[in-house]
Amino acid sequence: MNPEEKEMLKKTLELSQENNKMLHTIRRGMFWGRIMRVVYWIVIIGAAIGAYYYIEPYLNGAIDAYGNVKGDLQSFGDLFTK
Repeated sequence: MNPEEKEMLKKTLELSQENNKMLHTIRRGMFWGRIMRVVYWIVIIGAAIGAYYYIEPYLNGAIDAYGNVKGDLQSFGDLFTK
């Protein structure tokens, strides 16, 4: 093997090692990106469920009040139809 071929082989080895490092970095970044995306959606969904759990008593009270008002208005309308 002549010196030119040896030098070319060394450069090829260096390039392949550099590419390998870059590929590992990219794969690691993709892995952590996926994990962060899953954590992001868990936080979003958890916050929505937590907000519903916190607001549920107020919603039930508002729905009951609406039902009472609706019933009162119907009975008031029935007074005039009789």
